[in-house]
Amino acid sequence: MLKKFTLLTLLAAVSANAWCQTFTKTTYGVSVKTGTINTELQVFNPSVIRVIKSPGLIPGNPSLSVIAHPAKTTFTVKQDPDQLTLSTIKITATINLKSGAISYYTPPGKLLMAEQHGAASVEQGADMGVKQSFTLPAHVAIYGLGQHQEGVMNYREHTVELKQRNTEIAVPFILTSDGNGVLWDNASATQFSDTNGTTTFESAAGPAIDYYFIAGANANNVIAELQFLTGKAPMFPKWVFGFWQSRERYTGQTELLDVIKKYRGLKVPLDGIVQDWQYWGKDYDTWSSTEFGNPSFPSPDKMIDSVHQMHAHIMISVWPNFGKNTAIYKELNNNGLLFNFKTWPTTPEVKVYDAFNPKARDIYWKYLNKNLLSIGIDGWWLDATEPEQGNTQQSDSAKTYIGSFKAVRDAFPLVTTQGVYEHQRKTDSQKRVFILTRSAFTGQQRNATATWSGDIQSSWQVFRKQISGGLNLVLSGIPYWNTDIGGFYTARYPQGIHDDAFKELYTRWFQFAVFTPIFRSHGTGTPREIYQFGKKGYWAYDTQEKFIHLRYRLLPYIYSEAWQVTAHSSAMMRALVMDFPQDRAVLNIDNEYLFGKSILVAPVTDSLYTQTVNGQTQTNFSQIKNKNVYLPEGTTWIDFWSGKRYNGGQSISYNTPISKIPLFIKAGSIIPLGPIQQYVDELKAATVEIRIYPGANGRFTLYDDEGDNYNYERGQYSTIDFTWNNARKTLTIHNRKGAYPGLLKARTFKIAIVKEGVNTGVSLSSTYKTIRYYGKAITIPLHTK
Repeated sequence: MLKKFTLLTLLAAVSANAWCQTFTKTTYGVSVKTGTINTELQVFNPSVIRVIKSPGLIPGNPSLSVIAHPAKTTFTVKQDPDQLTLSTIKITATINLKSGAISYYTPPGKLLMAEQHGAASVEQGADMGVKQSFTLPAHVAIYGLGQHQEGVMNYREHTVELKQRNTEIAVPFILTSDGNGVLWDNASATQFSDTNGTTTFESAAGPAIDYYFIAGANANNVIAELQFLTGKAPMFPKWVFGFWQSRERYTGQTELLDVIKKYRGLKVPLDGIVQDWQYWGKDYDTWSSTEFGNPSFPSPDKMIDSVHQMHAHIMISVWPNFGKNTAIYKELNNNGLLFNFKTWPTTPEVKVYDAFNPKARDIYWKYLNKNLLSIGIDGWWLDATEPEQGNTQQSDSAKTYIGSFKAVRDAFPLVTTQGVYEHQRKTDSQKRVFILTRSAFTGQQRNATATWSGDIQSSWQVFRKQISGGLNLVLSGIPYWNTDIGGFYTARYPQGIHDDAFKELYTRWFQFAVFTPIFRSHGTGTPREIYQFGKKGYWAYDTQEKFIHLRYRLLPYIYSEAWQVTAHSSAMMRALVMDFPQDRAVLNIDNEYLFGKSILVAPVTDSLYTQTVNGQTQTNFSQIKNKNVYLPEGTTWIDFWSGKRYNGGQSISYNTPISKIPLFIKAGSIIPLGPIQQYVDELKAATVEIRIYPGANGRFTLYDDEGDNYNYERGQYSTIDFTWNNARKTLTIHNRKGAYPGLLKARTFKIAIVKEGVNTGVSLSSTYKTIRYYGKAITIPLHTK
């Protein structure tokens, strides 16, 4: 029988002379033995301390998530009779030499977080469990943990299973509302709980307790430090931020191409089209072959050429499991690189590959490159990256290249996306990697991935729960997220697009999706293309068209925010606590957020205009309904649609006709708006409107580059800083910094001041001052009355 060592039992016999226990100051921290537990603290930088605890030697297993190494950092170590103290300029950590518990303080002595005495355990053996409990201040909220479907924003007094599965994304990281974080560096299934003042991580397997404490002072700094540890998100191609049309599934190349043709004919913007499964054929033995074996796709290379000729891009579905008659299955199987547990499809001859093995990743990429990238595929839809498992006990017993599947199961999406990202970077430096994936793990942002929320149901309740799920994933350090607009499964709406109730849900979801990092329509059971909802002049069509145009007008703002994500570990979709941590009213708000740092979004997540008459659903727009919106304190808010100003720190009742959702702009914001166009950079030289929302000083950095290569990593990009002086009523456009091939030497800006009823909404502003800018600083006086 394996013996479980707990700090409580192991240290019970430690004498009053515990302060004499052995400690060693190391290059990067301190190593101390209390009882029979070895504890090592490693200072990664002044704000980040790693803690490792083991009943034996400190293991040297490399982390799958953390790629940083401790940096040479100034710190001090002080020994007192009952404790050892390690201090940097940002954190003081004390180790109780009787219990081994560690507490974290600010340098002035404010308690941030503390391990509970006797509340850590390590079971002997790499596949045995580890556990650590903490105490947090009672007023602090807890965020992060990936994406889950309970609709929870703040995880105080909640329990969450961190185990990858469809719609549930496991990221063992928490961020607190007072600006601290804990990265629990363990890839096995983990139970997180916060009950009665005790916050606990308990993992199914691990050779040691291994976590990182981050003292960030605010959420933005914590996420930056987390990405210092685990890697930053690279830039996506610019076209990725346009509109994506998808469905389960386009049955042949003619159908797929006709969708793009119809969008172009309607002059409705579109940048991405997606080919879902069965392009390889309908036989499970050819499952995920990565080859176009379906006769409905007779000329895939010509199909992709046609997509590109229409100025669109194509993404394709690839799974991590393969049918027995595929070449990729046979090569992986011959090398012993397939797991033997049940997956989906459930036929026994469809098997998952060992993505933890670099040789398996090489083979996987070999077929993606040969069969798909070589004919022009632009993006990867890596589906079912949990991976799908029919029996988790069976999968736990599987062996990977680096140990048991049980010990590393949650990191499968990290390593399979890593293989694609790293190989494509080596293969084609002119094409930025873009990966859409159904699951994520700590550090996955460095692999150029966007994660979607999984195969969710179409319902208003599910819709609302996606918002808190996405916000918490972003607060877990994964910046790019999206959903299937309207929900994937439409079982509650069997008539689909012929049901007014579904149209209302889809339209509201569509409006929300404009303000998510990736704007993508997908689902099964009913088609989703805009023209399926009616013709121009019909409310569902007109509202979708209006919001697609708004998305494209916002592209300069969105792409500049994407640069902030890459360069400064910012977030595009921002929980309110990120920007208003002192406003306690925002701590639990699960249905509002900022898009970028300027736009407050309050999606409409209730049915307001559909009613059932004689068994049939129909819309009734005769009376405009309202929605309650909370406006965070500390700033003035300006209605995007009307220009009306509101004080922060209050809830308002806001009119929400089907044609709009509540959008408010923070006073002092500077928002660049591009032209109405049919695809990204169709009108690259067009005038950019600069909207100023007066009421406070403001600043915005407009970023641009070539849009689809990695030259920006070598400094080939440009930024232009705009600053608004509210007292003087002047806008300064500063000297342009940097350059890149194809840079426009001269730009035309239309400077528009937003007032009530003036320069609002999607349309081009009517009152403005035109400026021709040649890269040199210019200050423009403006009138706001």
